[in-house]
Amino acid sequence: MRQYSADLTPPWKKPKPVPEVAAEAGLVVEEPRTGFCGAVIRCEKTAQGPTVTLEDRFGKHRVFPMEPGGFLLEGRPVTLVRPAATAPAPVRPSRTASGSVAVPQARARVARAGRIYVEGRHDAELVERVWGEDLRVEGVVVEYLEGIDDLPRIVAEFAPGPDARLGVLVDHLVPGSKESRIAAQVGAAHALVVGHPYIDVWEAVKPSSVGIEAWPRVPRGQDWKSGVCEALGWPANTGAAWQRILGSVRSYRDLEPALLGRVEELIDFVTTPGPGA
Repeated sequence: MRQYSADLTPPWKKPKPVPEVAAEAGLVVEEPRTGFCGAVIRCEKTAQGPTVTLEDRFGKHRVFPMEPGGFLLEGRPVTLVRPAATAPAPVRPSRTASGSVAVPQARARVARAGRIYVEGRHDAELVERVWGEDLRVEGVVVEYLEGIDDLPRIVAEFAPGPDARLGVLVDHLVPGSKESRIAAQVGAAHALVVGHPYIDVWEAVKPSSVGIEAWPRVPRGQDWKSGVCEALGWPANTGAAWQRILGSVRSYRDLEPALLGRVEELIDFVTTPGPGA
């Protein structure tokens, strides 16, 4: 007597098995129940089962259980599994220190006619630390001015135009400050002056990244950098203090948003093509 299977569902109607995908570092997936989308940071074994940690584009981390069919990869359900153990290999970062998508093996572009000016050497070194890779790809040169007292004259001598835009980053650009009065004198159509509220660019580094609770308040009339060193109990060597601060900056996450937004704004302004470009 012929035996028949109890399952009479045609093969073409049966649901396809959800594919398994190794949760390799950098793989971008979405957790559909929360809508959280991010790159795999690590997998861990816990008492409740394996978990995966994702990091979104803003640096926020979330931990999720690695359940069957629990994630979307390019819109399709997948089951994340722990990657097979292999010998460690160098991993090329998928993003630059500024958070931009890295361009592997990108050559530095020939420098644009446009420029970004910052007040001092520390400002320039901090911008290089975080945005240096992006700036080389875009062909943007950053120069420092040693102060902005002569900014209107400097801008006039640069003679910015549609294909040679000038961006300027100013420290302590707050209403009523000397810096705000100087910046207001710059009226060139193809120049953009923006600033952050901090007395010095040191303050634009998050205190937690430097390992302090907060940047100290320095009495008016006292040199700010020397006052900071004194209040924090650091040696009275502002150059060494700056190297300590700069060494704590690894990416955009170590900087305050008030600086991040202004530098990104200047890069966008300088790299915007002129008419007919």
